[in-house]
Amino acid sequence: MSAAPKDASPTGRSADLMPPTGGRYASIPVETLRELSGIDLFRKIMSGELPGAPIAELMNMWVLEAEPGRVVFAGRPELKHYNPIGSVHGGYAGTMLDSCMSCAVQSMLPKGSGYTTLEYKVSLVRAITHKTGTVYAEGTVIQVGNRVGTAEGRIVDASGKILATGTTTCLIFPI
Repeated sequence: MSAAPKDASPTGRSADLMPPTGGRYASIPVETLRELSGIDLFRKIMSGELPGAPIAELMNMWVLEAEPGRVVFAGRPELKHYNPIGSVHGGYAGTMLDSCMSCAVQSMLPKGSGYTTLEYKVSLVRAITHKTGTVYAEGTVIQVGNRVGTAEGRIVDASGKILATGTTTCLIFPI
């Protein structure tokens, strides 16, 4: 068995991953959303057929992986995301966790269904800075019913070190 290269992350993720170039960002009309299952929506966003959410551009994050019940966002924290005390504002982690967890719920929804976040809780475990490099927010479904969905999430760096964790509850409704 050979050793992994010195620059290889044990998670297989890179600290230098950058957002896709030439990305489009816009709200997607509800008529389009109504015609797509949740997982199909994410597949079309990742392929570039549909634009990413406007918040993704602001936060320098993007959908990296999606499968039913699991969505991963990657993000590149920058100095523009800092608070006055010299680290990335906790709202950056909160936004990434809200996105990955609620999108994990959405990935389980059939055509004609939507959701909104009812509440979420975030625990900030370690500071994030622009030197952290690319961070990965993974949301995983706990339970999705007809009216309520729950999920959990975590943000890790490229080495797999946990930076933040969270849970969410989402309201599900017809659109």
